[in-house]
Amino acid sequence: MIYDLLQAIALHETVQEEFHSFYLDTKFHVIGMEMISKGSLNATIIHPRDVFKGALLANAHAIIIAHNHPSGDVEPSNADKTVTTMLVDAGKLLDVKVIDHVIK
Repeated sequence: MIYDLLQAIALHETVQEEFHSFYLDTKFHVIGMEMISKGSLNATIIHPRDVFKGALLANAHAIIIAHNHPSGDVEPSNADKTVTTMLVDAGKLLDVKVIDHVIK
């Protein structure tokens, strides 16, 4: 499901990092999606407020977050791991589950 959406938006073809959020209902169906941030060749700025604003407005039960590495290396960096932890913690406070963080 998410893989198909990432293919449709051609995230793997962009030359700048992009960070996207997919909003899910209680049955984990996608009810919305949004590009949260577009950055440079190897970085983008992510803030929990920006990630969860759309999720709350969409009345999402959960989210899946995704971003690309223009280099093609899909291994998570230390910064990726830190952002994921920060968003999972913020999601717990807001009662919006972070289901996965996909790197394309």
